[in-house]
Amino acid sequence: MAKQEKSTSSKITRRPTHPGEIIRDVVLPELNLSVSEAARQLGVSRQMLHAILSGKSAVSAEMALRLGQFCGNGPELWLAMQQTFDLWQAGNRLSGKLNKIPSYKIAAE
Repeated sequence: MAKQEKSTSSKITRRPTHPGEIIRDVVLPELNLSVSEAARQLGVSRQMLHAILSGKSAVSAEMALRLGQFCGNGPELWLAMQQTFDLWQAGNRLSGKLNKIPSYKIAAE
């Protein structure tokens, strides 16, 4: 039987860093690469990379694979950063609405 319960998840109060900011502020300066050169090496358009660097576009699974290869740290890091950022943004948009939705604990049998 399902039991209704309150959510106990902790709320991150500071905006998580968008993965594009890490690329823009850490990766490209460390490699001494321009956006155009990085885009060429990643095999994407300069516009696509710029949209990610500015936080206007999310890091997709395909881009995470490219970034993971490029930075040598795998795609999971980039997807986790994007997911954390997206969940924080969505949580702020839904603030005050989520607590009106009941929460049930479903027992696995």
